[in-house]
Amino acid sequence: MIALECEPPIPQERIGTTSSAHFYTKGRYTMVRRVMMLLVLVLLVAATPVFAADSNGLSAGELKFLGGALGMGIAGGLCGIGQGRAAGSAAEAMARNPGAGAGIRFVLILGLAFIESLAIYTLAFVFGKY
Repeated sequence: MIALECEPPIPQERIGTTSSAHFYTKGRYTMVRRVMMLLVLVLLVAATPVFAADSNGLSAGELKFLGGALGMGIAGGLCGIGQGRAAGSAAEAMARNPGAGAGIRFVLILGLAFIESLAIYTLAFVFGKY
């Protein structure tokens, strides 16, 4: 009988290796830092007319418009994120259970209508204030 030698098992610790989770979190924090720096830069550029204003400063109407535009931008962006997540989840659900596609599609369209209505209500609110 021939005795076969097996290779020793691979150690389960991650000594000397980098997991993909480490790369993901490292990249995520780098992206968050870049987005925050971009946000600070945009706010500084938006505030430049305030720093260069004469002694009268900004009127109340200009500040209302700036606040409304900022609110509409935030609402539109978050509605877009919500719609993307809803569509992605619906596509994943239909891929997992094709038989329930009709029900999932109905709930998706209803949810997208509610999400879009939030953006439309924000738009109406912003224009109603002026």
